[in-house]
Amino acid sequence: MISARIWALAVDDDGMSTVEYAIGTIAAAAFGAILYTVVTGDSVVSALTGIINRALSVRI
Repeated sequence: MISARIWALAVDDDGMSTVEYAIGTIAAAAFGAILYTVVTGDSVVSALTGIINRALSVRI
């Protein structure tokens, strides 16, 4: 009886999904911060501006 109770406590997964959600949220926030830093960098902004300028200046 006691060994069954100890076994149930040892393999209990309550709260496991909460930790997984927390780690996933932190990872998503970190990825968003890195993506924001890359996209707002000077090289990316100038490259996108060049692509848009070339697309708008095409003569048909």
